[in-house]
Amino acid sequence: MGDHWTGLLHGLARNEAAPADALLRLLGHEDEWVRRAVAKRAVLPQEVIEAVLVHPDRHVRMALAENGSIDPGQRARLVDDPAPAVHLTLAHGPLAYRRRVAPLPDWAYERLLNHPRGLVGHELVVWGAPPAHILTGLAHHEHPPFRRAACRVWDRLADEARERLLHDEDPDVRQAAALQVCHEDEERTTWLVGQLGDGWQVTEVLAKGRLTRELAERVVAEGERLAAIASNPSLPPDLVARLAVDPDPRVRLHVSARPELSESERAAIDYAVDPEDRLSTLDWVWERREDAAFLRRCARSPHTWLRRSAAVCPGLPSDAVELLARDDDFAVRLLLAEFHPEPPPELLLDLYLNGTHRAVGMLVTRPGFPAAGLAARFANSPDPERRRLALRDPGLEPELLDRLSRDPETRADAARDPRLPVARIRELLTDPDPETAAAARAAAANPALPAEDMRRLLDRAGVPEILVNDPTSGC
Repeated sequence: MGDHWTGLLHGLARNEAAPADALLRLLGHEDEWVRRAVAKRAVLPQEVIEAVLVHPDRHVRMALAENGSIDPGQRARLVDDPAPAVHLTLAHGPLAYRRRVAPLPDWAYERLLNHPRGLVGHELVVWGAPPAHILTGLAHHEHPPFRRAACRVWDRLADEARERLLHDEDPDVRQAAALQVCHEDEERTTWLVGQLGDGWQVTEVLAKGRLTRELAERVVAEGERLAAIASNPSLPPDLVARLAVDPDPRVRLHVSARPELSESERAAIDYAVDPEDRLSTLDWVWERREDAAFLRRCARSPHTWLRRSAAVCPGLPSDAVELLARDDDFAVRLLLAEFHPEPPPELLLDLYLNGTHRAVGMLVTRPGFPAAGLAARFANSPDPERRRLALRDPGLEPELLDRLSRDPETRADAARDPRLPVARIRELLTDPDPETAAAARAAAANPALPAEDMRRLLDRAGVPEILVNDPTSGC
């Protein structure tokens, strides 16, 4: 089958209005990616789910296992799948970006944890995301990786379980437990620094662990990982003062962002924040993420790192939101746009139009992204990115929509618009020009396409009407 038809079927597999019978036929198509696209849909009719669960291609079943939009009770049925690869995928869990995925039923986690192939349970506790109450039950598990996973929910564990993990016979478990208490335990901080050596976790320990005077002096004298220790809350004041004039600008920057400093004390340190610096949110700011008065002070701080940290906090008051929306630092404005529950609409639009970071392209999906009036502002822009914005306008005129569906730079975006007349959708579907292939795929995904057209498309593509299921093959 040609690329044109395969592309159309890819689009149809993603069409939210596709009827169950069309989706069932697509599951029988020869192209694996078409079949998998069906299993990855956000919404699947029950009869299609049933067909996927017994599909002969394990990759289709694996696609369902990692579909976080499907009811977890339906995904959990895959614990009875004949293929271990499906169990591994289910244990690993869905691939979700900044969204919460509902957990599987408890019985499913129990089955995965006790799977005869130990790798499945290991995948679940190491890479999966079982809920906290499942992890708490692993504190006394016979296998060390399971006990180590229980340390991730330290605050939920009973005192007896914590004490046992801190003295576990397995060094990796003891280490994981020590990492949870080192912020208040000098002895375990020192032990961890010795155990971790040059490992990546030693940086976290030096930044958060409670330091003895001896350890702090030794680290400062050695001159390694000074940026980490410079932000440690337990670093003695005289060593803080010494690092405030360290030759390394990164060290001085970390000192300047310590919570006990006044704004005048910060200003006295020779630090700089580069626009391209990737700075994690300051812990001491995030801990007070609902404290409006405190966040207001951070938003007014001359220190860019404090303002960036405040920008991601949900409790940021409206006056501080308005202030940070005008901030000179691009990262402050972008973080505010990405994370605040109600970012200013004009900020979203301005960043989308003028920002260069790859994240700005996703801002159109944020709540409050302005839509009304975009057609009048951008439909005639020489910039195709701006012309595409016109398609988001709820008041877009039919004539303009038709014009945008014929514009080579906006055709594909217009083709998936449900306001497009059916006649025009059909024209886009039947255009075999490779230059318009993306538009044809988008037209096949248009929910305004009648179901009968979808079935005719399948007929013309030679997709069989009957899906033969053999749950024992292809595993």
